[in-house]
Amino acid sequence: MLRPNDEAKLLKAQERFRELESLLSDEKIASDQAQKRKNSKEFSDLGQIVELYRSYQKILSQINELQEMVKAKGDAEFRELAQSEIKDLEAQEQTFSQQLADFLDPSKNEPDKDIIIEIRAGTGGLEASLFAGDLYRMYTKYADLKGWRLELMSYVTTEAGGVKEVSFSLSGKECSKRLKWESGIHRVQRVPTTEASGRIHTSAVTVAILFEPEEIDLEINPKDLKIDVYRSSGPGGQSVNTTDSAVRITHLPTNTVVVCQDERSQLKNRAKAMRILRARILDHMQQEAFQKESALRKSQVGSGDRSEKIRTYNFPDRRVTDHRIGFTSHQLESILNGNMDELTNSLMAAEKELKEKN
Repeated sequence: MLRPNDEAKLLKAQERFRELESLLSDEKIASDQAQKRKNSKEFSDLGQIVELYRSYQKILSQINELQEMVKAKGDAEFRELAQSEIKDLEAQEQTFSQQLADFLDPSKNEPDKDIIIEIRAGTGGLEASLFAGDLYRMYTKYADLKGWRLELMSYVTTEAGGVKEVSFSLSGKECSKRLKWESGIHRVQRVPTTEASGRIHTSAVTVAILFEPEEIDLEINPKDLKIDVYRSSGPGGQSVNTTDSAVRITHLPTNTVVVCQDERSQLKNRAKAMRILRARILDHMQQEAFQKESALRKSQVGSGDRSEKIRTYNFPDRRVTDHRIGFTSHQLESILNGNMDELTNSLMAAEKELKEKN
C-alpha cells in the first residue's frame, strides 16, 4: 500500500493532469503557443505516473470487489478461487505501489540535466583566486572520474596567476543530481605561501550551479538583448586577437551581462554567451521563487542562495565540512582531487530524507 503522503501527491498530480487536459482543449488558451508548449510538456510528464496510478486504483477496486463477494457467498470452492485471484491481484498491487513510490522518489526519478558551473573568486585576494582554481580542478577531476562531458565556456585569470572566474558546462549521468547543491560560498582556511608568520587566512569563493534550460523552459525576446562585439584581450590588456571575436550580451530587462572571448570565432563566442545568459536568467527566476516560497526553502538541503556559506575547507586539519547537513570528512586532499562521492552521496541522502518528511 502507498503511504498517505504519497497518495496525496498522486491525487494532486491526477487533478493537475485533468486541469491540463481541459486547458489544452480550450481554444482561447491554446492560441498562446508558448503557454501551449509549456502545458503540453507538463501534461506529457504527468501522463505516465497518472496512467500508472489509475492502474493501481483499478487493481485495488478489483481486490475490494472480490473480498466483498467472498463475504457474501459461503461456497467453499468459490472462496478458494476468489482467494487465489486476490493473491495474484495483491502481487500486482505491490508491483504498482513500488513503481509509484519510485516515481515519487527524487533520487530515483530525477532526470539528468545539463548544467553550467560558474566559479568566482570572492574575498581574500590572491588566496581566493588560487582556491577558485583548486575548486575548478576538483570539479573537472570529478567529471573525469564520472565520465561526464565537460566544455570550458569562459576562463578569466588574474595577473598573479589565479582564477578570477571560470564557467564550464557538464553533461552526463547524474551530474546535475550530484552537483546541484554546490551553489553557495565555499570557504577556505589555510596558510598562504606568502605568509611568513604561518598565520591562517580565510578566503571565499562563490560557486553557482545553473541548469541549462530547454527552449520550452525559457523564451527570450531578441528585442531585449544588446549585443556588442570587440577584440578579445588577455591579462593586462594585451591583444590576443586581431578580429572582433569577443562578444558581450546584455539582457536589458534583468541587466544580466555575459562576456565570452575564449574562442577565436565570434559565432562560437556568441553561442556560448547565449547558453550562459539563458541559464543565468532561468536561475534568476528560480532565485526569486526561492525568496517568495518559504515552504519550498524549508524542503531543500539548502536555500540555493548564493550568499549562503555552505562549506569550509580547512587545510591545517585536513577537514572538509558541509554546514547544511553536518557532514565532515578529514580526506581534504582526496576530495580536492575529485573523489567527491562520499560528499555528494551524503547530500543526496539528506535531500531524500527531507523529501520523505514532506
